Amino acid sequence: DDRDHFGKKRLDLAGPLLAKLFRGIVRRINSELSNYLKRCVEGGTVFRVTQALKHQILTHGLKYSLATGNWGDQKKAMSSTAGVSQVLNRYTFASTLSHLRRTNTPIGRDGKLAKPRQLHNTHWGLVCPAETPEGQACGLVKNLSLMCYVSVGTPADPIVEFMINRGMEVVEEYEPLRYPNATKIFVNGVWVGVHQEPRILVSQVLHTRRQAYLSHEVSLVRDIRDREFKIFSDAGRVMRPVFTVQQDDVGDGPARGTLILTKDMVRLLEHEQENPPENPALRFGWEGLVKAGAIEYLDAEEEETAMICMTPEDLELHRLQKAGQESPVSTLDEPNRRVKTKMNPTTHIFTHCEIHPSMLLGICASIIPFPDHNQ
Repeated sequence: DDRDHFGKKRLDLAGPLLAKLFRGIVRRINSELSNYLKRCVEGGTVFRVTQALKHQILTHGLKYSLATGNWGDQKKAMSSTAGVSQVLNRYTFASTLSHLRRTNTPIGRDGKLAKPRQLHNTHWGLVCPAETPEGQACGLVKNLSLMCYVSVGTPADPIVEFMINRGMEVVEEYEPLRYPNATKIFVNGVWVGVHQEPRILVSQVLHTRRQAYLSHEVSLVRDIRDREFKIFSDAGRVMRPVFTVQQDDVGDGPARGTLILTKDMVRLLEHEQENPPENPALRFGWEGLVKAGAIEYLDAEEEETAMICMTPEDLELHRLQKAGQESPVSTLDEPNRRVKTKMNPTTHIFTHCEIHPSMLLGICASIIPFPDHNQ
């Protein structure tokens, strides 16, 4: 397996880091409380809660870690990770924004391994290909791309419950000899059950996510060859938004093979921008697009099962090609026109479409004018 695959990586954000720290401190308070209780019982003295629970431990523990950046117990300062809390860079506005989207790979800076430092295929759209320091930390310190989002984690139990109601057999009752070709279902890496008709189940779960009954940050990966259906809902996965393409023929909605995003939605967004509604809860906005299923968040794992075109024009060209028509070729000599990607005749269908190719870059790289016309 590939260790540098970005879908296998998780980012620790402030929430999980502080939770881990808080848990450690509460454990310490707990052990001190039980020691004090033992002393009281053995010595026959009165147990006083005010003396047993020292609130200073919590305060000093949090303050120490936030002040020094040594994340963990003060006594075990050697084993704890250094440089977790940093002083925010206020050199320029761009440097502040860039610092807030910086990620760190915990590998020794002096390591001679080249692989973790190289740009990986799965970094596409999630990590800026240009913005990384030179020298020691080159390629180990990365910066998130522009529309990137890190998942905060959602409970997995409702998903398992939903699939059991849709005919999933729990793994405890699975008989391999009876169903040798059943598809295994994994939730956050745990094998929870098997299903006979994976195509139907996957489309049902996908539909519930598009209808916003399921959180938009749950990623669904169906591996047809290995007969696996993997669902991830844990925290720290790096995801990015893309436009969704209509997959099946519906009577009143967009036609098959076109964007779910309609002109009406765009007009509604423009109208909202000019005169925003009084009640913020009534706003359509970005959340409205996600809830309507026009935009979907993909992580590196799910992106491998998606077919993504670069521009909405490519969808139109693909549709013409499928219909057997020739795509119109511009005869004008335009040196400034965008280079079109060559159409692959074997492409069966597109499932998603990029929002804009410039979302590949991070904050600092995207403010450089004409980055493709250097030298």
